[in-house]
Amino acid sequence: MITTKINNILLRLRKGAVLSMLCVLSAFCVGCNEWLDVLPNNEQVTDDYWKSKEDVEAVIASGYYYMRQCVPQFIKWGELRGGAIYTLNSGDAKLQDFNMTPSHSLCDWSDVYKVIGLANSVIMYAPGVKDDTYYDAIRNSHLAEAYFMRDYCFLLLVKNYRDVPLVLQAYVNDKASFDIAKSSEKEIIAQIKEDIKAILATGAAKGTYEEEWATKGRITKWALYALMADACLWSEDYDQCIEYCNMILNAKDAFRPAFMSNANDWYSMFYPGNSNEGIFELNWDATSYQQSNNFASLFTPTGSPALRPTPQATDMMKAETQALKDKGLTEDGRMGRMLLATYIPDNGQMAGWPVSTQYYIWKYYGTDVADITGGARVNQDANFIIYRVAEVMMMKAQALTMKGESSWKEAVSLINKLRTRACLGNFNDIDTQAADADQQISQLDEMTLLEEILDQKEMEFIGEGKRWYDLLWFGRIGNHKYKKQFISKVIEGNQTTNQQWILSVLQDENAWYLPIPQADIEHNKLLEQNTYYGTTK
Repeated sequence: MITTKINNILLRLRKGAVLSMLCVLSAFCVGCNEWLDVLPNNEQVTDDYWKSKEDVEAVIASGYYYMRQCVPQFIKWGELRGGAIYTLNSGDAKLQDFNMTPSHSLCDWSDVYKVIGLANSVIMYAPGVKDDTYYDAIRNSHLAEAYFMRDYCFLLLVKNYRDVPLVLQAYVNDKASFDIAKSSEKEIIAQIKEDIKAILATGAAKGTYEEEWATKGRITKWALYALMADACLWSEDYDQCIEYCNMILNAKDAFRPAFMSNANDWYSMFYPGNSNEGIFELNWDATSYQQSNNFASLFTPTGSPALRPTPQATDMMKAETQALKDKGLTEDGRMGRMLLATYIPDNGQMAGWPVSTQYYIWKYYGTDVADITGGARVNQDANFIIYRVAEVMMMKAQALTMKGESSWKEAVSLINKLRTRACLGNFNDIDTQAADADQQISQLDEMTLLEEILDQKEMEFIGEGKRWYDLLWFGRIGNHKYKKQFISKVIEGNQTTNQQWILSVLQDENAWYLPIPQADIEHNKLLEQNTYYGTTK
């Protein structure tokens, strides 16, 4: 990894945010290899820029940089409405209280569209680069990275806004119109699937990179499989979801991502990171390369934390820990995923920290178990995990559950693997290998299985920006057949507003999504506001 300066990447700026490319006006560290150190100062990324493979690599590096810049927003978007994490910050609380306005900063999607803009420029110009050393395999590998960036960002936008402008061209000159209407969620999901299938068909998406960090810190075919499974689950295409999950879970490649079944290895996913289970992680390194993300401060255990577990989530943590104590597996709070990594135990005190019964997220803050002897990171440079194998397993379990009772045994088997790693034992004491397993599973129902999956995901991925999307998926599936239960779960976790308000607001399914940013409404003549927030231009 080296320190890289990519100054003044002057791309086309539009009048508003949605179609802006970007302008990087200061030096930054962007990666872990000389592949990043390529873009000359004051070079404009226009038609004349694309001369060599190094030029392409520089723009891809900028895409990773902007993805990392988005992480605090990714966390807040994915957590604050989900009832497991809450904030006392009056501004951010408007998101968790479903009281957003189009001018609120958390509605701003401009950084996400910057990543899309960079990806579009690679997709548009990389195929035309004339460089004798730019072989097709390298070019297509770069395109795989660009398509993932674009499609991952579009999937996040769909989950947060539902219908958004589907921008598929690079805005690097004055020829394109800056007025573009929203595309439907269905159209965007179809585009994502088409992109991923097309780039995977080239066979150029890498399974590993030459440098060890890059296999987890850059986009691979495994990341594309996970993204495709995610998009298929969201669109209720369960067969394809299972198919792409299996491309990871049933893979035979020597260096494939793999579920780490040993509970003692669990924390290694967060420190030092880039574990075997990781599929794609945004990387930082403060010690060697002065990279700091500061998003650990979102969960700081000193003062007034910006984000903390809700009492509902804390009760689940305590119950999970107590279950281990009841089995005699732990006496000092050092076994199980909750005690290992997700909060500081009651009255745990580290140097300079208050004695408190408040629980805190520890994933991004610690180097090991949180206890009175220490263990906090010196630097805030934890990776942010976009996908890991445990999530793929649970996505498959969700899809199997929705396919009907004949698929439930496999779903329970996947749930049990996650529970076993958490030292919890089998779900409902069902051993899927036992002679009476079919009879036990026949006593289950779809709702019971889904709630168990949601509960396991809440604990496993707390603070990783997943919870709201899991609940929203739950509320949407089957033509909103679990709408009432979805709203109840949101209300149960909320700590900062009147429950009757949330109950009233969420009856309108349009309120499940964010308002379109006001600045974009004002500058894009074809862009209309999301229905719940009015239609005034």
